[in-house]
Amino acid sequence: MYKNYIFDLYGTLIDINTNERSRYLWEKMACFYSFYGADYGPSELYWKYVELCKQEEKRMSDIDYPEIELSYVFQQLFQKKSVDADIELAVQTGKIFRILSIQYIRLYDGVTELLDELKKAGRKILLLSNAQRIFSESEMKMLKIYDYFDGILFSSDQSCRKPSPLFYQSVLEKYQIDKKESIMIGNDPVADIKGAYDIGLPSLYIKSNLSPDDNEELLSTYSIMDGNVYQIRNLILK
Repeated sequence: MYKNYIFDLYGTLIDINTNERSRYLWEKMACFYSFYGADYGPSELYWKYVELCKQEEKRMSDIDYPEIELSYVFQQLFQKKSVDADIELAVQTGKIFRILSIQYIRLYDGVTELLDELKKAGRKILLLSNAQRIFSESEMKMLKIYDYFDGILFSSDQSCRKPSPLFYQSVLEKYQIDKKESIMIGNDPVADIKGAYDIGLPSLYIKSNLSPDDNEELLSTYSIMDGNVYQIRNLILK
């Protein structure tokens, strides 16, 4: 049994479906911005959002696998209409955006039982997720898994995302864990598995409904091809 278990979030622990291009979402977001004096039409707001995201990514072009902080984009959308919005309002705007975009969100079967078993065994449970803190922290709390984790790193906080070696190195250094005593568990052959492989970290691949359809060579130490989280116990907990 490993001492440290590093989990991906979406597609590994959480099953989620979002639609960030729906007309309904941008109509409601335009209405919200108008409440604060930032008058947008739905299409105008959508395209300005896309433009600002691209500008942020371009600004970070010197970083391998850059990850922008979306709260600043939501803040800039107010500022573009001469509304002086603080970061707190921007964060709340981001949360509303996320809520409106979600089609469904739930834990995969067996997740709570797995985390319970790891916690009772005294293992360190960590999260390394390509995600926005303003979305994911609240979702983890809502699904009652946030408190299981001894450490959480979101890509939005680090300005880079998996499979960046810098992102992987950050979790090892921050929580002072030995690669040989640790394992990465995720559903993406590149971000989770190749990223871990490139820094010498053992990994377990779970093919889930959210796993990318690609022909990447699978470099995982272990694999579960049917998305059954319960099988993790038999592979790496004994």
